[in-house]
Amino acid sequence: MIKEAVRNNAEWCEAMCRAHGRPGTFGPRAWTNGRRTPLYYPDAVTLTEDASVRDVLDGIDRTAPGASVKDAFARLDLAGEGFRLLFEARWIHRPAGLPVPPAEAAWRPVRTPAELADWAAAWSGGDPDEAALFRPGLLADPATTIVAGYGTDRRIVGGAVLSDSGPVTGVSNLFAVDGADPAEAWAGCLSLLDAARPVVGYESGDDLPPALSLGFRETGTLRVWLDAGA
Repeated sequence: MIKEAVRNNAEWCEAMCRAHGRPGTFGPRAWTNGRRTPLYYPDAVTLTEDASVRDVLDGIDRTAPGASVKDAFARLDLAGEGFRLLFEARWIHRPAGLPVPPAEAAWRPVRTPAELADWAAAWSGGDPDEAALFRPGLLADPATTIVAGYGTDRRIVGGAVLSDSGPVTGVSNLFAVDGADPAEAWAGCLSLLDAARPVVGYESGDDLPPALSLGFRETGTLRVWLDAGA
């Protein structure tokens, strides 16, 4: 299932880049972008275990600082190419058919640019530069659904991005606000999904246990490398 998770994540990265007018390229072993990608998004993602250093670096722009590579199978050593390891994370997979605990908030898809602006503000903690990542064009992407949980006061208490790549649904950018339980956010977004389909994503650190508590299991390691000149 790790290959499906990797492809799903790369397709989400491509969707984000398209929304910014910077589409990338899918090759046989890597997705790459010849233009600098939006904040927090990699310039390359390995798609196979045998992807090489050249598969990722030959397709990206390193003339500006901040280039990054998502080594989806934790196979590459980019230190010799001037990169430093930024972080490691674990791919996660939730099998189809598992029950979903009820969510306390009311969860539904984000439909309008105004709702998206509210969602992005909640996701970013009010940081306008980070909120600007999520452009209205994402709402027209048939493979992308942005979802939010609303409290009784109609304020957003959590959210996530759902990415449909055929065999699996990916969950990314999951958040809970005001100290809310991340497991509640997981339950909320899972409640909107087809229980007959597996769910994938990746998490690290304190963000991993809430997902595991709801039936996800770890399937592999990924590494993100950052140009050391950044």
